[in-house]
Amino acid sequence: MNCPFCGFSESKVIDSRPADEGASIRRRRECLSCSKRFTTYETVESLPMVVVKKDGSRQSFERRKVLDGMIRACEKRPVPLAELEKIAGEIEQDLQNSMEREISTEAIGERVMERLRSVDQVAYVRFASVYRQFKDVDTFMQELTKLLAEK
Repeated sequence: MNCPFCGFSESKVIDSRPADEGASIRRRRECLSCSKRFTTYETVESLPMVVVKKDGSRQSFERRKVLDGMIRACEKRPVPLAELEKIAGEIEQDLQNSMEREISTEAIGERVMERLRSVDQVAYVRFASVYRQFKDVDTFMQELTKLLAEK
């Protein structure tokens, strides 16, 4: 690690502690040349995931997009943001653990719906109506009937 002040390549670690809820390590370092201190963060490098959209195009996975979709579905519902962030993190972790480098939007949407169903049924129906592109009231009623049958 080069010192950001003088560029010297050697430093010593003064303090080390977990950061971002254990997702990274924060290290306080001191340059062995100029004695100035600086902070570095060490994280596990994850392999990039590519999302295959319905039209066949590809783009990199963004956890924020999953979270934004759930936030829209939960608008004016009593679902805490922390719960949605937790779900988004779990979905991202599931996808990383699957070792698949390409994941379809359908697979992501199904994971979101599976988790929203247990958190808030209204949010689940909202998300499903957009995700599954309900064409008419009958399709909407079919989904509601399935949901009521599960109870």
